[in-house]
Amino acid sequence: MKRFLKRAAWTCLSLFLLLNIITAFHAWKFTHFYDDGGRRNKLPEQMSTGEKLRTVLFGVSIAKSATTTRPAVPFETVLLRTQNGLRLEGWWIPAKAAKGTVILFHGYNGNKGSLFPEADRFRALGYNTFLLDFRAHGNSEGYTCSVGYKEAEDVKLAWDYVQQKSPLPIVLWGVSMGAAAILKAVPEYGLTPQKVILQCPFATLTDAVKSRMRSVHLPASPFSQLLTFWGGVELGFWGSGFKPESYARQIHMPVLYFYGQKDIRVMPAETQAVFSNLGTQQKKLHIFPNAGHQSFCGKDSAAWRTEVTTFLQ
Repeated sequence: MKRFLKRAAWTCLSLFLLLNIITAFHAWKFTHFYDDGGRRNKLPEQMSTGEKLRTVLFGVSIAKSATTTRPAVPFETVLLRTQNGLRLEGWWIPAKAAKGTVILFHGYNGNKGSLFPEADRFRALGYNTFLLDFRAHGNSEGYTCSVGYKEAEDVKLAWDYVQQKSPLPIVLWGVSMGAAAILKAVPEYGLTPQKVILQCPFATLTDAVKSRMRSVHLPASPFSQLLTFWGGVELGFWGSGFKPESYARQIHMPVLYFYGQKDIRVMPAETQAVFSNLGTQQKKLHIFPNAGHQSFCGKDSAAWRTEVTTFLQ
């Protein structure tokens, strides 16, 4: 019996260590991109069974996104520098007789070139726009992404640039990871935007990891907790403590909040948690019934334009 218990204990310990090694490797791949010239990555739900199995066992290599399009209107390329020396690229696109500026932030593995539909409509409403590639995305330097945690500094850098560029009021707009970075940056750096527009941010980093588990049909626990832990360890912060739902309590300016009812990345409970925690009474949640985790401006441009126009007025 003692021998059996000893073997069982060693087996459990070995499995525990193996599980942690695998999840640490997965966490590394999830937050460290590679450069292959901008090849489009497959979404987990687009993978075959064999591809999903290889992903489960060995992790998925994610190519760094590439900004391959440029504005069709006059613009200025802006280079910013992070505290650790990374160069970030942004585009300043002015509007005629502008009444303010909207700074736009893309999502995980996206880039500023995907934000033209929103930027065009904001300029039509009389706003300058500033589009930024987060670190490790698009034309910005780096290959390491912290899913919004360290990208909050990039939000601050964009804010500082726009404040120096124009004295007009500033509106912050962000989608998914970009929205999470805004929620962290505003209280952390004392930013004072006139208004904020958030599109489908996750409630916690653990929730964001859970969405990846769902997409490859793996149980959320304990994989998401382990991935969050190791991702934070590898990047130098406490992953479980990255909670946009908590930062929301310190957002006191008017907020327009967008969510897609068919979103498989962010759950309704996450949306309610962040929205209900917002520290402002001037907030509105608009749910797009036929949209998922995508550009609402592209999916339902009429409803998007109506809500944004009313909010900015």
